Amino acid sequence: MNYYEIQFTYNAEIEPSVISDILAAELGEIGFESFTENENGLQAYIPEKAYSESRLKEKLADFPLENVQFHYTCQWVESQDWNEAWEKNYFKPIRIGKECLIRASFHEAEPGYTYNIIIDPKMAFGTGNHATTYLMIQEMLKLDLEGKELLDMGCGTAVLAILAQMRGASRVVAIDIDEWAYNNALENIRLNHTEEIQVALGGAERIPEFVSFDVVFANINRNILLNDICHYNHCMKPGALLFMSGFYTEDIPALRKECEKNGLQIASFSEKDNWAAIKVCKKA
Repeated sequence: MNYYEIQFTYNAEIEPSVISDILAAELGEIGFESFTENENGLQAYIPEKAYSESRLKEKLADFPLENVQFHYTCQWVESQDWNEAWEKNYFKPIRIGKECLIRASFHEAEPGYTYNIIIDPKMAFGTGNHATTYLMIQEMLKLDLEGKELLDMGCGTAVLAILAQMRGASRVVAIDIDEWAYNNALENIRLNHTEEIQVALGGAERIPEFVSFDVVFANINRNILLNDICHYNHCMKPGALLFMSGFYTEDIPALRKECEKNGLQIASFSEKDNWAAIKVCKKA
């Protein structure tokens, strides 16, 4: 199947990663199948027969965030082996020490890792290549999850949920608002034989259905986190931990303020390439 590759760039005061997340969700509604985020914006792919420039322009004109100017270029891409393209250009195995290896099904297995996770992202986010996912995996590897109930909010490929299940969590729930991510999460969960994970399509409004948790991971973006910290707080048991990423180090003060407003305290943070992850505690 032949595709069109559209390269989007933005002029806006909003963080590009926030725009990319929302743009990918909007484009998914008009037939775009896969996305790769880069420092300049977003690359999006759509089957040749499904592409309509008029529908694309309508989506951009009705974009839900204000004061975002879009620029895009379009090129035709001949049918190819997308797995091979990923292997050569995008998705390389990710190694976190000797504890965790994240690879695609088309990569050779590597011995010696405690956790070997297979992710077939099909050009999605959440493979571990991004600094925020790497940071969150590092945080999870420090925890004793045996018997714990854990929520992976904004799960993407479900890599964090899968690792949590492998590390002995008694119940894992993965939620994502994007239908493509929801379906991909289900695929990856089957690949890793972690079918006990519960997956839900939606946003923070779905959390109450699953009652309460000992640990919450939310790797999303600054604006959604600020809006949803109150929802995370409501589902956290006394003494529970919340880990958040998807923002820059300079965003930590705003997140700290919102956490304190909800009776939560930032205990520590880590950073990689100016991206940050914070550990938040709820009083026992």
